[in-house]
Amino acid sequence: MASRNVTYVTQPLMPPLDDFIPYLRTIWDNKWLTNSGPFHQELEAALADHLGVDHLALVSNGTSALSLAVQALRLSGEVITTPFSFVATTHSLAAANITPVFADIDPVTCNLDPDAIERAITPRTTAILPVHCYGHPCDVDRIREIADLYDLKVIYDAAHAFGVRHRGESLLRHGDMATLSFHATKVFNTFEGGAIVCPDSKSKQRIDRLKNFGYAGEMKVVANGGNHKMNEIQAAFGLLQLRHIDDAIARRGRIGAAYRQALADVPGITCLGDLPDVEANHSYFPIIVGDEFGLSRDALHTLLQDQGIIARRYFCPLISDMPMYRDLPSAKQEMPVARKMAQQILCLPIYPDLALETVALTAAIIAGVGPAAGPAVARPDRQRGGM
Repeated sequence: MASRNVTYVTQPLMPPLDDFIPYLRTIWDNKWLTNSGPFHQELEAALADHLGVDHLALVSNGTSALSLAVQALRLSGEVITTPFSFVATTHSLAAANITPVFADIDPVTCNLDPDAIERAITPRTTAILPVHCYGHPCDVDRIREIADLYDLKVIYDAAHAFGVRHRGESLLRHGDMATLSFHATKVFNTFEGGAIVCPDSKSKQRIDRLKNFGYAGEMKVVANGGNHKMNEIQAAFGLLQLRHIDDAIARRGRIGAAYRQALADVPGITCLGDLPDVEANHSYFPIIVGDEFGLSRDALHTLLQDQGIIARRYFCPLISDMPMYRDLPSAKQEMPVARKMAQQILCLPIYPDLALETVALTAAIIAGVGPAAGPAVARPDRQRGGM
């Protein structure tokens, strides 16, 4: 790559360092570093209030959140899930000796297709693990109907859905549990971290025990738990982040709107999202690079990278194509929508501090190699012999 500034697909939200120092001084003074300290307790309450949920348990990361939810709901047998996600979604099942069953996705939201879910149910199915991909709400009504009809549990992987509201209420209120990731790349981060939204206080108590080795009190161990606790420094950072999150999401929204305007008339480019009845968090900006664009998604990805713009192919390859899962019977079905999305979706850079000039430059590069650019424009795939 030529020597130039590099624009990554995301950057973490970093509030002013001086504002973090008082939190650190408090931690140094009280010497309470982990095990549900005061900042941990404060952040749990603050997040539950901010997100509009009743019970929330902080954990060490988003993968721990998924694994603990699977354990807390005592899942077994087979669980229906999406092939179009980050691999941690499926790993959480495999780690519990559960067979993942992949189903195809919806082309508008990239979430599990309810009809495909229903077709995948067998006598061994115990649950559904959908993902609110890119923060787009799943068809929560249909999934609930299916789960009720077949007596299945539902865990929503809501790693992308922090703060998303659907039809006026928190998207996190759906399912038997919903899990969040607070990884550095997410809209809201605590360096590493995560949370589980629980339907009631009893479920939260079970999660709180499982994340602390199964302890119930000082002497009694009641479950085969592990160490999945969030420490005080992460919790303090989360409290500081929470003071800035509304502004950060608003800035993301302006960036997303700028992309939409700039790419609206580019043939073969479709911007996903902008769904009705959704207050989005603009966690990603995915575009579909269609056949009529004249350049493959992978060729466009390379072109942008050569210009210092690091877009990402989220999610490619499909989880069902990865070596540890590709021999599962469900991985061998066609799943045409998921496969098409994996070949055509590209996520463009989006984060609160991204300059609108960079958005305009990115859109101009895309428009400049599309079919409307005319024959005088050099096409990278033709120069390099294809992708």
